Amino acid sequence: MANDFSKNEVVLFEKTIENFEDSLIMSRHIDKYEMEAVSAERQNDITHIPMPYIAQTYDGRDQSANFGSFTQLSVPAQVDTWKSGNFRANALERRDESQISKYSRAIAHKLASDVNIACMNMAANEGTLVIKRTSAASGFDDVAKCRSIMNRVGITHEDRKLALSTDDYNGMASNLAGRESINDPKALKAYEEAYIGKIASFETFSLDYANRLAAKGGTTVTINGANQYHTPKATDTNKKNVDNRYQNIEVTVSSGAINVGDCFTIADVYEVHHITKQSTGNLKTFRVVAVPDGGTTGTITISPAIVSAGGGTDAEKQYQNVDSTPADGAALVWLNTVAANVNPFWKKESMLLLPGKFDPAEDSGLKSMVETTESGITMVMSRDAEIKTMDVLYRLDIYFGTVMLQPEMAGIMLFSQT
Repeated sequence: MANDFSKNEVVLFEKTIENFEDSLIMSRHIDKYEMEAVSAERQNDITHIPMPYIAQTYDGRDQSANFGSFTQLSVPAQVDTWKSGNFRANALERRDESQISKYSRAIAHKLASDVNIACMNMAANEGTLVIKRTSAASGFDDVAKCRSIMNRVGITHEDRKLALSTDDYNGMASNLAGRESINDPKALKAYEEAYIGKIASFETFSLDYANRLAAKGGTTVTINGANQYHTPKATDTNKKNVDNRYQNIEVTVSSGAINVGDCFTIADVYEVHHITKQSTGNLKTFRVVAVPDGGTTGTITISPAIVSAGGGTDAEKQYQNVDSTPADGAALVWLNTVAANVNPFWKKESMLLLPGKFDPAEDSGLKSMVETTESGITMVMSRDAEIKTMDVLYRLDIYFGTVMLQPEMAGIMLFSQT
């Protein structure tokens, strides 16, 4: 048919898909969750995804008093990001198909970058395990700290990922390349290609860009009020799903302002192993995710929520993550003391990419090609024409969302902190 895509345009789209897939870095290292198309439309592309269960066990033969109900927690997730690249080519420009091909390739790289940035922002801003290093990146000892904090709280060993800024990645590669025996194949590859591979159970890779975290802003911040613990709930009194990843707490700030992204511990609030509920002897790390009162005093929103089992409910005992509730006046100790690159690490299942589905009507007059990529993301290439100018218009579109399913299975590493 006259309005069908030409063979060159079909090949162009196929190459664009390949370039898009090749440029995806972060998204291939997190899990995928696909909403059924009809349900997605009826639910405004919003769904609730279950968090992992944590079960309890009890001592003794007679378990009459221990048949409590389990609490299934869920996380709201939405496909809400639409990205489009487009261009027009006039009748003269279309004589050089290579220019259209090159620009399409550039769009593919940018669309992949959009996905990578969304995943990067999620990992860098919402992971709550925080490793503070006082020196520059050096190698195994740094990654071993990530391993330690995950092991301590019972996160299983498989599918652990670490994304490093270029400078920090090169610093680790330099350490590896400086080994005495350059005949070591791993050391040789580090020397020739600045490649470090798998370290301390983490698959590592380099980012060509990385988020920056500013130094903390608030000074002498304390807990304002006792009994600030969170009781996990599946639904509220209106039967609406509750997001248990966050908690509002009251604080007092002597000067400055608390910033979103700030990392901290609380005096005498120690992490516990997620399964055994035994204290690890290490202070629990938290992130600031919102500052409703401006960060100067009053309320801040933190993640994870403080689940100390202070109320004694079954849900609190199942999801307990600290050994005690913060005392009134307990000090918040800031970990991000110097502005630095953010190096996220995570277990693959802790984060999700939600590929969105859409399909332009074939009988609308708009010509489109639709392809689902290996990452699950649907890409649509559309073409239209203007008879007044003889221009041909092209656009490439993707639709997706991201969600941090379990912020206690992800974190960040900061170097050169005081």
